[in-house]
Amino acid sequence: MSQTADLMELREEDIRRHYPAALSLLQGFDHAPRIAQASAVPPTERSPGIGTRRAFRPTTPGLVAQRTSPLGAVHLLARIEEVPGSDGLPSPLQATVAQAIRRAVAIALALAEQVALRSGLADLKRLNAAGGLTPERRPDFTELSTTEALVTLHVLGAALSVLLAPHAGTEPVEIGHLDEVLTDNAPLALHGALWELDQDIATLATSDRKLAATVLAFAEALMARVAARAAHAPGLQAFTSAGWRVAADELTIQGFVPPGRRRGGALQMAFKRPEEVVGNHIAKHQAMKLAKMLMAYDFQRRLNPFVEEGGFIFTFLGDGAPGTGKTTLIQMMAGLVHGYCEVAGYPFRYRNLSTDNIDSYQGKSGQNAKAFVTEITDPTVIGFGTIDDIDTLAGKRGDRQASAGQLEITAVLMESFAGANTVVRGNCTFGMFSNHPENVDDALRQRAGARFLVNGPQTREDYIDILALLLGRHHQIPVGEHRLNEAQAIQRAVAQSYAAHSRPQEGRLIEVWTRVQAEVGPLDTLAKIGTYLKAIQEVEPRFTGRAVKNITDAVKVRALDVELPDEWMSDPDLFLRKDYDTKAGMIRELRRPITPEIVLQEINRYADSEFRYGETSDEAAVSAAVRDMRRTEEARHRFLAGKEPR
Repeated sequence: MSQTADLMELREEDIRRHYPAALSLLQGFDHAPRIAQASAVPPTERSPGIGTRRAFRPTTPGLVAQRTSPLGAVHLLARIEEVPGSDGLPSPLQATVAQAIRRAVAIALALAEQVALRSGLADLKRLNAAGGLTPERRPDFTELSTTEALVTLHVLGAALSVLLAPHAGTEPVEIGHLDEVLTDNAPLALHGALWELDQDIATLATSDRKLAATVLAFAEALMARVAARAAHAPGLQAFTSAGWRVAADELTIQGFVPPGRRRGGALQMAFKRPEEVVGNHIAKHQAMKLAKMLMAYDFQRRLNPFVEEGGFIFTFLGDGAPGTGKTTLIQMMAGLVHGYCEVAGYPFRYRNLSTDNIDSYQGKSGQNAKAFVTEITDPTVIGFGTIDDIDTLAGKRGDRQASAGQLEITAVLMESFAGANTVVRGNCTFGMFSNHPENVDDALRQRAGARFLVNGPQTREDYIDILALLLGRHHQIPVGEHRLNEAQAIQRAVAQSYAAHSRPQEGRLIEVWTRVQAEVGPLDTLAKIGTYLKAIQEVEPRFTGRAVKNITDAVKVRALDVELPDEWMSDPDLFLRKDYDTKAGMIRELRRPITPEIVLQEINRYADSEFRYGETSDEAAVSAAVRDMRRTEEARHRFLAGKEPR
């Protein structure tokens, strides 16, 4: 459905009119499951006349006795209050969840009522109640009743996902397959869904913190299941041809698409345009490509074709001296992805892991890092996560000055970026940035699949361009003999930058390059290139198999080193809303052949950075050792001279 379709306002009075019916469902109803098997013990029910809330439990002898609810009875309010963590009274989070479920049910009933009026189901219901429904109208009644059930279930899940998004827990909750999804009619559909929710809360909400996360996971699973059913259901035109908006909750319903825009949260950032990034040509080019790569993600398949093709960058490391443009690069890439997501109607989530996440309590720093990763890898959003000053945030193993919190963060990031359970879907990317990458743990640094050298303006032209950019327009100084921004033409600048890596640039690597070429000649075969790789490893032991993997990933990116057309990003029907297989085919048509020149350029780029990091790290270690020796010698001298302080 077009994102530009007019939205009809779902009136607040129409929603609140269904509050009594929604509250009645939460207080209790009977449902004998048709498909699913009950796995949770029914909640305890208070004696008649007492109510279900523990806040009003009387102390009169004889009235506190409890009895077990009959099999199939659903008491959601009682179930929510039984979640551990309430300390005898319903907690604020439990009250919030209960209110969210009531409002979500009311919104679902109100919108289903509107759809019934548009589709003619309301008239058929009146005929059926009066006994006047003729046999030839019976199929229409059945078909439209199924439509109403599907709409009710989808809107229930959509409303829950928006209402409880700010209260999502940091602990992930996995909801299994929803079985009790009934589509005979709307009341039965609600009974089945709320029965499933009751079972999930009983078995998965093991703490107050997991309650909202469990309901959110249920909402996501319910919307996915309903969308699969709706893909082959007839009679949905009355719902899919229109859009509704609930202003109070910022909820938009358009077809069976999850309302993910709210889930990303409002992004407060001063975005930068690509033309505002001076220098840093390769880093700028790769960031622009990566922003478009993210948009190829398919929410139905939950996979990005670029992952399958081998050209997706899951993690990258941007390093450079202070003031060279790392923050500007982040602002540019976040702004591009945010803009593309707005065009496509996709939810976008940006988070930064900073030193504020280091906590003095044992284990808390690791939890903060895990929550950060979980938020970004959420398969229902397009995510961009940054870790600024990674060298101060994540501790280097073996460094005696690294705190326990820093080492916890290092362990979490290593496991999340390239661990046994790491799943790369292609919906998100992580950028690590540092002024001193040599201080980053070697294993963590090598988990960065790409290296972005952020070295700022380099040429005379770069400095003229950045001066003109920062001065703005409020001056009368003539430009002189210079064409503004001509040196920033991205394609030409990138080609020159890549060509510069046809030969290595670090001294020790140049020696290896010269020696290998003297032995085997031009590096134009896999055998000769492999000889070069082995020679690098003999000189730099940290150049391991993971380094080769990162190089080959970068080569695959270069094979897809084409700019996805801007019109694909501005008109979502051209690419963004295509199905997975169509997107994959369009991407394959853009593939370039892999040549020895590309492979050698990527080897030299990566190896140059490793040699640079290694030499800087070794020099820092030697300098520290020299300082320690001088201190020891001075202390020895003072001791022998009898001048030690009293």
